[in-house]
Order: sequence, then structure tokens, then C-alpha cells
Amino acid sequence: MAVMNQEFFTHPAAWGFYAGSVFTVLALYQNLKLKGELSRFRRHLSDKLEIEADAMKKTRLDLESLRKENETLRVKVNALNELPDRKIQRDLEVYARAEKRMLINVPGFAPAWENAKTEAHGELVEEEHGKVTPKRIFARLFGGGVDRVALPSREDGAKSSESDPRIGAQESP
Repeated sequence: MAVMNQEFFTHPAAWGFYAGSVFTVLALYQNLKLKGELSRFRRHLSDKLEIEADAMKKTRLDLESLRKENETLRVKVNALNELPDRKIQRDLEVYARAEKRMLINVPGFAPAWENAKTEAHGELVEEEHGKVTPKRIFARLFGGGVDRVALPSREDGAKSSESDPRIGAQESP
């Protein structure tokens, strides 16, 4: 019987069973290892999604607060624009821009003047609504602490009209 037991463990079918058992153990080990890695990836993904959700929530809150602040500032700007001094300054800005366009588009003064005023008014409305950056002509000429000459003096005007025929044509005696 001892011989039969020894032959039983050394039989080719037994060697196949041993090899199959080793591969089965390795496969089970890899399976457990991959399940652990998959659960780690799931935790990582869950953590990442929570962090991103918190970031999105914070971004939405910031956006909402900025919208409210923007609306508040827009209301304040509109209220300040309704002040009499501001209306006068705004009209002056419209006329200055229109005049600047008229110097460029001289032929047919009346229709061109109205078009220039309308365009200048439209620009100011867009600036006040925040769609375009402000282009204040008078703020650059009179403000900012820098002394600038808005118009040339009569002596300078006479000299420049001799050198530039367009300037002389615009002056009247």
C-alpha cells in the first residue's frame, strides 16, 4: 500500500493537479490584489468627486455673489448718472465725441452730425452697461493731475494752420 501512495502522488495526473493548484492560487492572489486596487481607485474617485463638487459649489456661490455685487454697482452707477452734474458731463462727452467724428466726416454736416451724436450716445450706453471699456475724452484732457493743453493758443493755431491746410480751413475769422 505504501507503494501505491507514493505512485499516487507522483502520477502525471497528480503533477497536473499540483500545477493547476499553483496557478489557481496565483490567480486568486492576483484577483484579490486587483479587487483591493479597484476599491482604492473607487475611494480615490469618490474623494475627487467630492472635492470637485465642493469646488463647483464654491464657484457657484462666488459667481452668485459677484452677480449680486455687479447688479448693485450697476444700480449705483445708474443712480450716480442721474445726478444733474453727471448728466451735464455725459452730454458734454456725447458732444465732444460727436464733434471729433464731425472733424473726420465733414461733408454733409447736418446728417453726419446727427449720426455722430447717435453713435457717441450708443457708445456711452455700452460703456455704462460694461460692454466696452470707457474712452473718456475730457477725463484725459482735464483730469489725472497731468497738465495738458486741450486746444492750441492763437499763436500756436496760426502756426499750425500754416503747416496743415485742414486746420486753417476750419478756423473762421
